[in-house]
Amino acid sequence: MIRTPASGGDFGRLRTEFSLPESFGPEVLAEAEAAVLSARAEGREDATDLPFVTIDPPGAKDLDQAMVVERTAGGFRVHYAIADLAAFVPPGGALDHEARRRGQTLYLPDGNVPLHPTVLSEGAASLLPGEVRAAVLWTIDVDAAGEPVATRVRRALVRSTEQLDYESVQASLDAGTPHPSVAALPELGRLRRELAVQRGAVELQLPEQEISGDPDGGWALARRPRTAVDAWNAEISLLTGMAAAQIMLEARVGVLRTLPPPEPDAVEWLRRSASVVGVTWPAGLGVSEFLSSLDPGQPSSMAIFADTTRLLRGAGYTSFDGSLPALTTHAGIGGAYAHVTAPIRRLVDRFGTEVCLAVTAGREVPSWVREALAEVPLQMSASDSLAARVERACIDQVEAWVLAERVGREFTAVVLRAEETRAEILVEDPPVMAKCAGSEFPEGERIGVRLTAVDVDKRKVSFERV
Repeated sequence: MIRTPASGGDFGRLRTEFSLPESFGPEVLAEAEAAVLSARAEGREDATDLPFVTIDPPGAKDLDQAMVVERTAGGFRVHYAIADLAAFVPPGGALDHEARRRGQTLYLPDGNVPLHPTVLSEGAASLLPGEVRAAVLWTIDVDAAGEPVATRVRRALVRSTEQLDYESVQASLDAGTPHPSVAALPELGRLRRELAVQRGAVELQLPEQEISGDPDGGWALARRPRTAVDAWNAEISLLTGMAAAQIMLEARVGVLRTLPPPEPDAVEWLRRSASVVGVTWPAGLGVSEFLSSLDPGQPSSMAIFADTTRLLRGAGYTSFDGSLPALTTHAGIGGAYAHVTAPIRRLVDRFGTEVCLAVTAGREVPSWVREALAEVPLQMSASDSLAARVERACIDQVEAWVLAERVGREFTAVVLRAEETRAEILVEDPPVMAKCAGSEFPEGERIGVRLTAVDVDKRKVSFERV
């Protein structure tokens, strides 16, 4: 239900501005409901004895992934169950066409715009606790150093035993009482993060702005706390995506998430930024190692991470069939990578998953998948662009609502990037990223700023240096 909060309004105008669909057509809904009724369990491995758990934000219903992480004599075994959307989406049907048009689920504070009808995304396809679900089950054996040594992919039936969230998992680990299914996650997660640094992976650790409802029925802005579990959980998804990429590359068919290496001048710019904010970058230390050594909570680190975005430009999707493309790696990850772990929320994962299932079973990749590969990169790029613009617009709108009655007040902010007559700043409370007028801004330091204007309709806020 859309709320009309005291500190702002609903997001209807924004939905109209971006032409976001309000619902699914009757033919799409009918096909989704028919798919639920006709779903079959035959031919699937029975993996319901594995004690899967999900880790998602509280209240999430579109659950793509469930995991069990086990220690073995030689290292670890990861069981990673992924929602099997292809079991519910007939190729070439109304549901398939609508999913290709949407590209991905869009998340707004007052409700999402789902990729698939909720009868699937929050129902029959979602790995909800206590329910037997169709899944694509990845089993990845990892050695004691954290490197994968064997991968199996097949269709299975799974049952999640519990729906966990990041903070509760972190609290249980800190207390020494973790859920048995994720007790080994910290050790494997740390190993994988160490390997990521060795690969040259680049991770931005800028504070994330989070929108939530406040006690008065309005909207509030806060910094989203990033726990160690967030990072370790992401490493399991990355491990699976990298395994998927290797399967595709060896078979010479698939679709990768790619990012070209940073230009030398971008790295040099980052070195200069570190020098400007007074952070020493030791000779011989690579970008990944340097960034991993920084304390994300320090103002100087925030400024460096803001400039690191220059290194991560040009991300896209690269499909291939028969011969390998010129670019097969993702510079931010430090290797080849493919999206296969979020098919409820992202279109490309369904096709990547089907490639991996076919290749590992020694079958031909289905013709409907091969035909889709040429179009998926453009479809995903368009939806990524829309998702980024919608997310930014939502944050800008809430920033304007929250600050509307505070014009003239002074705040403390961190200078992220400085130019001659303005700077990009991060106001610390409430957490707002904005432009600030002034001069001689000290990058990576805290300064006083004054809110000079707020335009709620244009979603604009203006600051000046005190």
